[in-house]
Amino acid sequence: MKQFKQWKVRASFLLASILFAGFITAPNALAAASWQTVGSAGFSANDATYTSLAFNGSTPYVAYSDGANGDKATVMKFDGSNWVAVGTPGFSAGEADYLSLAFNGSTPYVAYQDAANTYKATVMKFNGTSWQTVGTADFSAGIADYLSLAFNGSTPYVAYEDAANGDKATVMKFDGSNWVAVGGAGFTADGVDFTSLAFDSAGTPYLAYQDFANNYGATVMKFDGSNWVAVGTPGFSTDSIDYISLSLSGSTPYVAYTDATNGDKATVMKFDGSNWVAVGTPLSSAGGNDYSISLVLRGSTPYVAYTDAANGDKATVMKFDGSNWVAVGTPGFSGGAVGYTSLAFNGSTPYVAYLDASSSNKATVMRFYDPSTSTGGGPSASSEFSQPSSPVEAPDTGFGAPARSNPIAVALIAGAIISIGVGLTLTTTGSLIHEIERLRR
Repeated sequence: MKQFKQWKVRASFLLASILFAGFITAPNALAAASWQTVGSAGFSANDATYTSLAFNGSTPYVAYSDGANGDKATVMKFDGSNWVAVGTPGFSAGEADYLSLAFNGSTPYVAYQDAANTYKATVMKFNGTSWQTVGTADFSAGIADYLSLAFNGSTPYVAYEDAANGDKATVMKFDGSNWVAVGGAGFTADGVDFTSLAFDSAGTPYLAYQDFANNYGATVMKFDGSNWVAVGTPGFSTDSIDYISLSLSGSTPYVAYTDATNGDKATVMKFDGSNWVAVGTPLSSAGGNDYSISLVLRGSTPYVAYTDAANGDKATVMKFDGSNWVAVGTPGFSGGAVGYTSLAFNGSTPYVAYLDASSSNKATVMRFYDPSTSTGGGPSASSEFSQPSSPVEAPDTGFGAPARSNPIAVALIAGAIISIGVGLTLTTTGSLIHEIERLRR
């Protein structure tokens, strides 16, 4: 027993010496989970507006209006090391605004307002070689604003503010040959802004929007197979709203928006089957004028990304833990002010794309990596810890940057250090803890 205690002291001292001597040089090697840049910050060639993020498997794709190519549409994906163009950058015929990206299987589709076709709606898809128009370009009757693209099975639907119908909402779907109206064009009571389209688990389309007929408040409608009908009370918010974003958990719709009643703070509500009820309190603890809101339900847990006025207009992501809204990582985690925030998940890992003011308004994507919970680590982040000279290459661990072996390993059983040998791999923040836990098991 005495010999074991002496060994434990020596092993602990040796481990401490290793850490101090620089085998692990990153100051945050044992830090908690954090937001990490995916690839390089500001990876687009120039400014990127209307950023829209979506996943094909574990690969993130971003669509945006590309300032380097006359504000035409560009889509890029992260290949594990770099952001690369999907097809030709600036593939649209002219300027593209209000971009919305979604996948049908592994095929990316982009809907946008098409300046080359009198600002009407156009949808394109990537066929593996090039971008091709889905149906007819400029299929809307008039100017289309606030486009929102979503799929029901393999059928693409697009919602938008329809200038040809008094700025009311219209939803159209592609039937394999043509774009056809779902329930009639211009079905809302009056004009709309910020249209957001999503489907419930039964394939029913829902639409959220800022409702001109109800004091610019929040309204949600669904299509019952014949008509668009209100979900709860039209204009259910207590005052005017902006930047509404819709997501569903099963058949339960949630909306997030900027709420004038609460100092323009981000607010979330859900429909309980009878009424719209608040989900916690407004997200911001201070300030107001939050905007560029993106809501995603992961299971029954709502997550919201937004431009956070209380933190210098930087990006913040929060989730509802069942009682309160809690920050995912550090509030205001981006390098500078952001716009056009777009939130999506790879497994349990949230990613956010945005226009990055600290990188000349170019596109940046960040992910929240928590080694204790992440199941969708996906591609590596850009940072890699410094390593000793002449490291031995080791297999990719799937936990961030490619691993490197060092001639030190720590194994723990019931919390006691009992051996030192070979095999410890270091990757990114938190990976030492992960590796120790792996060896412990």
